Amino acid sequence: MPPLMGIEFLCRVADVLSEYLGGLNEDVIKDNFVIVYELLDEMIDNGFPLTTEPNILREMIAPPNIVSKVLSVVTGNSSNVSDTLPGATGSCVPWRAADPKYANNEVYVDLVEEMDAVINRDGVLVKCEIYGEVQVNSHLSGLPDLTLSFANPSILDDVRFHPCVRFRPWESHQLLSFVPPDGEFKLMSYRVKKLKSTPIYVKPQLTSDAGKCRVNVLVGIKNDPGKTIDSITLQFQLPPCILSADLTSNHGTVNILSNKICSWSIGRIPKDKAPSLTGTLVLETELERLHVFPTFRVGFRIMGVALSGLQIDKLDLKTVPNRLYKGFRALTRAGEFEVRS
Repeated sequence: MPPLMGIEFLCRVADVLSEYLGGLNEDVIKDNFVIVYELLDEMIDNGFPLTTEPNILREMIAPPNIVSKVLSVVTGNSSNVSDTLPGATGSCVPWRAADPKYANNEVYVDLVEEMDAVINRDGVLVKCEIYGEVQVNSHLSGLPDLTLSFANPSILDDVRFHPCVRFRPWESHQLLSFVPPDGEFKLMSYRVKKLKSTPIYVKPQLTSDAGKCRVNVLVGIKNDPGKTIDSITLQFQLPPCILSADLTSNHGTVNILSNKICSWSIGRIPKDKAPSLTGTLVLETELERLHVFPTFRVGFRIMGVALSGLQIDKLDLKTVPNRLYKGFRALTRAGEFEVRS
């Protein structure tokens, strides 16, 4: 067996259970163990992966809700399995429901990107890359055949596709040709490596002597992406040797949580001043200076722009139905964004 097949199948199982149960932990599985057994029974057969597409599984096994749980208690019948097999299971496109019909035909494409960056204590960008996903929400009648093209596909690395994507058009012309599943799905994921800059800067300064440590952190816009940067947050773990902390900011709110994590919620950066966090940390009595310096984790969100520079060129349908609506959006947020002090 190819080793990655086992890993891929386990990832599929985790995704399907998360989607069905609204999360994945021990308590959720205990509360819904009948549905978990039913799903595993359909997803793997005699050791071979069988039906792993969420849209088809939903037709076979109804997701849990309050009504079904009450009925199972009253009637004693806990099975959610449908009596009939979905028509798509025997077709050449098993990820798509058989011949759906819509009054309004819609397809929406979202570029969702996360920026991973590491900035060292001298302010030098050590690593900066984007992990991105092309998410599609499709409500199209019949059996649509779509082609999605990018203006600059050469920047993409480590591409990974949904099973509906035909590989040859991508290999020869970097075109995504596919018959989409019905509803929401992840069409592809990708990386864009070796980016040169980040949208915001964080400048921490920590100086310690005489059993105290003075903290001063500045945050501001470094490269304006042309859209509003909001939901900016800054978190850092206070070292174990800190007895108490007195921290204030000129913008946003500062909270020190019970697990010694300091959380600064900035929101949007105002135009008239750069947000700053200042204060004093008191060290343990036998310590003169701070020897363990914290790492700052940054969060942000930018609606309407993909910082990788990836651009969608066009989306075509071979047979265009009546009343077709197409839409494109982009979103970039912080992933593992670290600033070291």
